[in-house]
Amino acid sequence: MREIKKNAKCYLTSYAVITGGEPLLAHEIEELTRRLKQAGYHITIETAATIFKPVICDLISMSPKLSNSTPWKRERGKFARMHEKHRLNFSVIQRYLERYDYQLKFVVDRRRDFAEIKEILAGLKDVDPARVLIMPQGRTKRELQAKAPWIVEMCKAHGFRYTPRLQIELYGNQRGT
Repeated sequence: MREIKKNAKCYLTSYAVITGGEPLLAHEIEELTRRLKQAGYHITIETAATIFKPVICDLISMSPKLSNSTPWKRERGKFARMHEKHRLNFSVIQRYLERYDYQLKFVVDRRRDFAEIKEILAGLKDVDPARVLIMPQGRTKRELQAKAPWIVEMCKAHGFRYTPRLQIELYGNQRGT
């Protein structure tokens, strides 16, 4: 943890984004967020919102997984059933909604994903649609450009916000961006 805090000081920013994998699996995440806040950082945590921990942050960015994320084809579906069982945890999402400044970010691949998003939101209390961000699924600029027009229109129809995959637009599908 000291190493993280020490390395953070090397960057000329007051913003810390804690992401992963799933950062809430880290055993000392509460202590890390406390120390970063003491050092004056604005903290955003990016999480799938399947685990609740009482972290200190300025924004909890939750990305609940839609059914389009289930790895039915990867390794012959070896992890698909487990993924389906654990991909949504409504009580955890609700706890974050009630305790933190939040955004909900969904990765959309097909039009019917919007119906699933509406079902998820219906299972939660007091979600502000303006805090729902929709990001297209895609690995190339071409894929993203093909999906953007219809996703933007669906966002406007539902009062959601559209967010591009800027890292792919700028750098392509590269690790570490």
